[in-house]
Amino acid sequence: MRQRLGGARVRKSNLIGISAAVSLLVVGASQAFAAPSTDPAPPVDHYVALGDSFTSGPLIPEQRPDPAGCARSTNNYPSILAERLDVVEFTDVSCGGAQTADMTRPQPLEGGEQNAPQFDALRADTDLVTVGIGGNDFGLFGNLVGVCPELRESDPTGAPCQAHFTEDGQDTLLARMPELTERISAVVRGITERAPEAEVLVINYPRLAPEEGFCPERLPFAEGDYAWADEVERAIGTALADGAATGGERVRFVDVYEPSTGHDICAPADAAWVNGQHDQPDAARYHPTKLGMAGMADVINNAYAPTH
Repeated sequence: MRQRLGGARVRKSNLIGISAAVSLLVVGASQAFAAPSTDPAPPVDHYVALGDSFTSGPLIPEQRPDPAGCARSTNNYPSILAERLDVVEFTDVSCGGAQTADMTRPQPLEGGEQNAPQFDALRADTDLVTVGIGGNDFGLFGNLVGVCPELRESDPTGAPCQAHFTEDGQDTLLARMPELTERISAVVRGITERAPEAEVLVINYPRLAPEEGFCPERLPFAEGDYAWADEVERAIGTALADGAATGGERVRFVDVYEPSTGHDICAPADAAWVNGQHDQPDAARYHPTKLGMAGMADVINNAYAPTH
């Protein structure tokens, strides 16, 4: 497998392989995943990975320098998936902080660098695309992890963050979901126009908050805001699923939310797919762990392979 790294190519033997396990999800959509097939999928000639930091994998070793500001890991889920599918050529242009608009415009990065428009990686012969995007639009995830911890002390057992984002009885984050659906639909349309033969997999986000209980040392939200933050995340999943549904038969939604139940931020360290409030040597705060990337790769692989 050749991997495109900032214009250069390296052979498959230079990539870091990884194995992992788990099975994942479906949220806000009526799709179910088939059981893994014992038959190998046909070769993928050109796989392109698009997305934000939940795709790129900040702080997960090894970090790629092309450009460094994107925080792309050689052990993110696209790299693991490319290894498992034995793709001929793999191009990862995912980038931390990316929004849907960065599919078609350069994304400025720290240090004066920039990430080229992610759609520039697509070609007529691209036959597989994964895209994980949307959480940074309207500051959705940023507001959750940036504002909610600051409000916890004002009402530790209440829902002060939900109240903060409610104006005239309307939840201002949830109110953004119809527009997010439109943006995802536009992203899907842009992919299929540039890579008409590609199968497109729209990837959801892993679960942040647990089904029950609290862990303020890792997820420092007020207790009532746990359920609200989960509601916002599930709404994002629904927007992604609805946007994917507009793309036609070659576009599918792969939700990693449900399969990540029990692997949320509050899960034990050897089970969590998402890191908590503090940076770790191998995982950024509020971002996927190496285990999480492997688990997400499992779900995506199991969703893709049985149909081929």
